[in-house]
Amino acid sequence: MRSSFRSQQWKMLLVTMFCYLFFYTGRHNFGWAAKGMATSLNVPYSYIGWISFSMLLGYAIGQFINGNLADRLSARVMVTAGAYLSVLTNVAVSYSDSITAIMILWALNGYFQSMAWAPGGKLISNWWNEAELGKAFGFYTMAAGLSSVLTYLLSIVLLQQGMEWRMLFRLPVLFLLGAATVFLIAARDKPSDAGLADPIQKDSVPEKISWLSRYRKVLSHPHFLLTSLAFGFESMARYGLIFWVPVHYLGKNWKDNPGNLWVTFLLPVGMAAGALSFGVLSDSLFKKNRIHSIRFGMSMSALMALSVYFLPANNLLLAGFLMLSVGFFVYGPQSCFWPLSPEMLGRNYTGTGIGFMNMFGYVFAALGEPLFGFVIDRAGNTNIIFIFIAGICLLSVVMISWAKRAWNVVIQAVPQSDGVNG
Repeated sequence: MRSSFRSQQWKMLLVTMFCYLFFYTGRHNFGWAAKGMATSLNVPYSYIGWISFSMLLGYAIGQFINGNLADRLSARVMVTAGAYLSVLTNVAVSYSDSITAIMILWALNGYFQSMAWAPGGKLISNWWNEAELGKAFGFYTMAAGLSSVLTYLLSIVLLQQGMEWRMLFRLPVLFLLGAATVFLIAARDKPSDAGLADPIQKDSVPEKISWLSRYRKVLSHPHFLLTSLAFGFESMARYGLIFWVPVHYLGKNWKDNPGNLWVTFLLPVGMAAGALSFGVLSDSLFKKNRIHSIRFGMSMSALMALSVYFLPANNLLLAGFLMLSVGFFVYGPQSCFWPLSPEMLGRNYTGTGIGFMNMFGYVFAALGEPLFGFVIDRAGNTNIIFIFIAGICLLSVVMISWAKRAWNVVIQAVPQSDGVNG
């Protein structure tokens, strides 16, 4: 029986990872289409930034809603529905010539994309116990990082084949369509749905908890709110890199320096490696001290971003190493943020907590996009973004340090209660 459960446990993690592996083909494709879209539709980068803002804001609103729903509805159904709707909106964007229509569609796409992460996290939390939760979320976050790798790779290949920006919204999402169908067939929300016994959680509470009570629970923990702020700054730095690094390295004519495309490719490779590494290290080397892991990673990412700004960009070997490093350290800490939801709030609030935290992340990321675009338009130099990213990473370090201090107060006052673990 134990062998059967272990097999199913890994199956659920892997099928959830497989589905999310293709989710970014429906939203990280935008950064690669931005230059062609701006030229074709004759709009400045600041306006392109507002389109990206609309998607991120739609995603943030969706996280606030769908995280709560994930604690009550089927993750299997929510993830699949979000994937199918995202594919439809991407295709619709590819046939649009109106900037207003693109902005509305891209905002809707953000909401549909938000129907996957928190429900997927809830499913994983249902199958994995506390001792291995960091590892499980590390693998899950690695799948998100690899999704960026896959999207970057597909976008680079399509651009090198001479395809226009519209094809970036049509072809890559076909992989998402297939992966979501596999997930719908293979995934199960909890062990009992697969004919196995559900593990008894030590923080179990009555099943029926109102949606409003879930939000009150999250808002009642200042340490979790500070953690969400720290995550917000981490996400702003991450999306500043994901969206504007392709613009930075494409330059005025990327065909004169095709090697620059592969420098950008190392950014998501570093992110994927960092996600898995930090998830495992937080359970082993850092002894489940997620906050210490986060503080270390964000400090290093600030240092790496400053290095990108100050060191010569014409050295492709050095530029590639720095892109790999900044991706590793800016995204790795995400795998340490997610387990803090069940650890700080209790497992019955995992979906709500993840959704609430992710809402902060995407509100901050959304606010950053038009700001980055405005600064680039005014400065006439995309290299300036790395100074901003370094500062944003340091703000994340400050916030997570305050969260640690507030959490220690709670632990000392009410040790090991209400799902709060030291």
